[in-house]
Amino acid sequence: MPQEDSPVPPATANANAVESKSPLATPADQGRAVATAAAPVLTPDAITPPRRSKARYILPLVAIALLGYGANAGWNWYAEGRFIVSTDDAYVRADTAAIAAKVSGYVTSVGVRDNALAARGDLLVSIDKGDYALAVEAANRKLDTQDSSIARIVEQEKAQRAVIEQAKAQVAAARADQQRAFSEYERAKLLVLNAAGTQQRIDTTLADRDRTVAAEQGAEAALQAAKANLAVLEAQKGEAEHARAELVTARDRAVRDLSFTEIRAPFDGVVGNRSVQTGQFVQPGARLLALVPLASTFVEANFKETQLARLKPGQKVAIHVDALPGRAIEGIVDSFSPASGAQFSLLPPENATGNFTKIVQRVPVRIRIPAELAAEGVLRPGLSVVADVDTRAPDTPKQTLLGSLGFQH
Repeated sequence: MPQEDSPVPPATANANAVESKSPLATPADQGRAVATAAAPVLTPDAITPPRRSKARYILPLVAIALLGYGANAGWNWYAEGRFIVSTDDAYVRADTAAIAAKVSGYVTSVGVRDNALAARGDLLVSIDKGDYALAVEAANRKLDTQDSSIARIVEQEKAQRAVIEQAKAQVAAARADQQRAFSEYERAKLLVLNAAGTQQRIDTTLADRDRTVAAEQGAEAALQAAKANLAVLEAQKGEAEHARAELVTARDRAVRDLSFTEIRAPFDGVVGNRSVQTGQFVQPGARLLALVPLASTFVEANFKETQLARLKPGQKVAIHVDALPGRAIEGIVDSFSPASGAQFSLLPPENATGNFTKIVQRVPVRIRIPAELAAEGVLRPGLSVVADVDTRAPDTPKQTLLGSLGFQH
């Protein structure tokens, strides 16, 4: 079988050709010929351009992005950030009322449930009113008895005034008899001087005169006694009226205690933390439930003492509530606490004893929120808030880049 010729590499063929054509070549010439024949022959298809590194494009882009971000952050700080005083130590608050019992007794009914809306005047809890109704009835009976006593004293006063008038009449009669007796005595003395009368007549008229004097004195004493009795009756009447006033106070207290058996909502709010149950015996001061006025919520932000110098009432506040992400709320700085929060704690710090470590204090600042937002009832006391106070004056124009560079007026 004929054998096919195997392909000969170009380098070998070239070497063979050199050897065949130049049998008398020197070894140096032969070495150069072999090296030239061993070099690969590059065709146009085998030539490819070198790859360029991606880092040449990524690094400049990253640098440009960082530069733009830094420029934007710097401009935001210059235009807005340097005027903002911020704190995340802020929470939603409300004037929550703890509803407690004023009187003791068994709870007969509970008119509300947890998380229920309660309007002002709504019945929250009812306490058994039996004993308190009896106390009111007893107080009314005592008052009626005292009124009868006062009426009796009034009638006695009327009778005593009549006695006084009678005593005055007796005094007048005694004085008239006394005047007559004095006249008779004077006439009897004249008759005796003129020898027309007797000594017996003088003695009789003298006795009559002395008797009428005594009668007039007795009538005068009776008049004074009648007046004194009237004064006693008037004093008794005043005492009875004072006692009646005390009974009225006792009756009013009994009525108040009776009214306290119905515990009603003092304002509009939402019921929470209800611990009272029907049939439970409650004591005065026992906590029954809490009433939260959601329509009057506010924000209490605790700013550092180093931030207070730039704050004042009336400044606008951007409120960010964690429970309402993305919702813009604008509040107003309302007032400042009269002392730092530490001063109102259960155990205020005493820095005059032992070693001292300075700690930055925080002062509660009350922030007023829009009334329409509070009326929605979505803000619940205790929610976390971030408060950003804009310390610029209300009429300060907004910063622009061209204006900052002096191209706008």
